[in-house]
Amino acid sequence: MTDNSIHRWLGQVAETHDVISPTPVKLLAATLDRDTAPANAGDALPPLWHWLYFLPSDRQSSIGADGHAKRGGFLPPVPLPRRMWAGGRLKFLRPLVVGSAVQRVSRIADISSKQGRTGELVFVRVLHEIFDGEGVAITEEHDIVYRDMPQPGEAPVAPKAAPTDEQFGRRITPDPVLLFRYSALTFNGHRIHYDRSYVTQEEGYPGLVVHGPLIATLLIEELQRAHSARRIATFDFKAVSPLFDIAPFEVCGRLEGDVATLWARGPAGQLAMQATATLAQD
Repeated sequence: MTDNSIHRWLGQVAETHDVISPTPVKLLAATLDRDTAPANAGDALPPLWHWLYFLPSDRQSSIGADGHAKRGGFLPPVPLPRRMWAGGRLKFLRPLVVGSAVQRVSRIADISSKQGRTGELVFVRVLHEIFDGEGVAITEEHDIVYRDMPQPGEAPVAPKAAPTDEQFGRRITPDPVLLFRYSALTFNGHRIHYDRSYVTQEEGYPGLVVHGPLIATLLIEELQRAHSARRIATFDFKAVSPLFDIAPFEVCGRLEGDVATLWARGPAGQLAMQATATLAQD
């Protein structure tokens, strides 16, 4: 079992300051093939694009073998080797705007463990509050899961089938360039997203892993393509099974009233990510 000393990290707080500068906005818009980039001073930042800011700045000597910062800084030193973005819950109280000075206050809100089918799982929940000049603009609960490497000969978990009743959707063809560009924009050194020999030989995946935050962003982008006049008020998402750069996938959704159900469907029809968004009535 995981050392209970990691629970000493509960309540740990970190503060980060940044400015919503226009260049990352332009570059993400290009990466997502958007026709326009809301990159002029005063333009509203699209939902989830705040992930372009408050980036990690760990020194190269502090990076571990997997490309993440070594354990035991702000995040607890969980000894399990695999670390993944499991999901999150966000409230968009108002948009951040290009040119504004912003602050993020992060706190370790919960650490828990359980025995899964393939071994121990440790979950860390981080609460982020993002402030602009008017106060809190976004609240975000970020779920991180740590797990062991798969054992030789271990049978994969049977995937859950994704819905097929979408009202809107789009086919996404991931490739190493898309994944590299997103890693670069978010200063994400995790090698599973760009180092094919590492991800296949060390972590046992069949290809480069598509970032969970990128899939979540693509889901919101598709919702906004279909309903461009509506503002997103909340967004909850959960990663269910990984997607890889070896096959296309689909981002899909349907809207009923003010609630959108969204999902990513893998190449075998499997559910890769599920999400719910509520649309504001203003």
